[in-house]
Amino acid sequence: MKTSTTLAALALACAGNVAAFWRMPCRSTTGIARIDPLVSPNDVADHAHIVFGGGNFALNTTFDGLARCTNPEHDCTSCEVTQDKSAYWTPPIYFQHENGTVEMVPNVGGMLAYYLFYLDNVQPFPEGFAMIAGNPSYRNFTGPQPDEELSKWPTYPSDQFFLQQRAIGFNCLNYAKDPEASLYRHQFPKKDDMDANCLDGIRMEMAFPSCGNGELDSPDHRSHVAYPSLVKEGNCPDGYDHHYPFLFFETIYATQNFAGMPGQFLISTGDPVGTSYHADFIMGWESSDFLAKAINTCTSDTGLISDCPLFNIQDDSKAAQCTFPTPDAFEKEDCEGPMDSLPVGVPIQYGPEPATKYPVQGAWGVKTSSLPKTSTPATFTHPSLGYSPVNPASTSTAQGGIIVAYESSSSSAAPAVTSAPAYAPPADHEVTTTYITKGHEVIEMVIEETEVTVTASPSAPPGYAHKHKRHLEKHAKRHNNH
Repeated sequence: MKTSTTLAALALACAGNVAAFWRMPCRSTTGIARIDPLVSPNDVADHAHIVFGGGNFALNTTFDGLARCTNPEHDCTSCEVTQDKSAYWTPPIYFQHENGTVEMVPNVGGMLAYYLFYLDNVQPFPEGFAMIAGNPSYRNFTGPQPDEELSKWPTYPSDQFFLQQRAIGFNCLNYAKDPEASLYRHQFPKKDDMDANCLDGIRMEMAFPSCGNGELDSPDHRSHVAYPSLVKEGNCPDGYDHHYPFLFFETIYATQNFAGMPGQFLISTGDPVGTSYHADFIMGWESSDFLAKAINTCTSDTGLISDCPLFNIQDDSKAAQCTFPTPDAFEKEDCEGPMDSLPVGVPIQYGPEPATKYPVQGAWGVKTSSLPKTSTPATFTHPSLGYSPVNPASTSTAQGGIIVAYESSSSSAAPAVTSAPAYAPPADHEVTTTYITKGHEVIEMVIEETEVTVTASPSAPPGYAHKHKRHLEKHAKRHNNH
């Protein structure tokens, strides 16, 4: 019989039926500030955000302000495709030293925003659309770690809390080892584990809901959208029959810079657990019609924006010039540090109960005063979830993002593996090229697909068999990140 095996190859998770996607590089930030036009319009946000995308990001950002900006200085984007002036923002990571001093962990390489098309009949985000994924008040992950096999997940997505918690990923990066899969763990690893294993930092991951009820937004910026039953794919809840692109953020932080130092990592929300990680999105593409055309036209399975003839691509140096106008209230505010507390005066709340509201320094009607520092409670511990390479066929780690797929066969017996051919491969083999970020470089990877035939009895569950063997060739060709 004919079966398949997947050798170590750089690829998107193969468990879904996605055939086309693109990966939007936004390698420069437009700014870091306590601004959140969705949650705190025209006011100071209660925690800092790192922002990418459209240059006209502001306290009251809208689709028109981003996509149809009339100020030439801010009519720009920090992403590589000039037609995309969407706003993408997340809370950054900080490190609190033993003496209480706090500083932002350096961001590496900006961010990647994936547009994947797992659901049927995907339609573009409409003009005026906005949403938030995650919840800044969460301080506890309630599920088993690692996640149960996908086959044990509910087939109907009635428990959105269950899915929301599994839409966050903390990927331990070590380029000398086989990579972990996306969304493998859902909160910070232990500091000692990070020091020992995450030698190239932490990749923060956030998956957005892709089922919608047709509304542009909702009061909480969440209830107009929902996750399908497997986070990235599956069944949408009743009433959520609008299928949008699966949006997936990846942001890398150089946590390895703090290896061996006593202290703790924090989300800017005052969260040492990590479960408050979240992400915001305001649609800012040139138009909904243009995005629809891109979805229907840009059908390459490489993920490279250069494979889409519609996209106008700018170089990184031009993108890096795009910054948002800093409001006067934030002109002297330092969100990077070192400083005495999280910006500004955000208290640390350990949970497991949800975080409580606190006075926001600088907000309307709030007196500016320092909040007390919080010491680590003796009972607080991070989960012990060791470094683990990807197994996309069996768990929710097969959610998206760049991962390495390992040997996985529909046979119970291990098939013979042929050695990787020297580059260049024969012309009749399918070849794709993709990239992985390493430090300030992007490494080009060439993948050759061929079929392998073995004789064995099938054992993998239906729908998760991989159809090709992929040979990996790492080129010496490297691309500067900035």
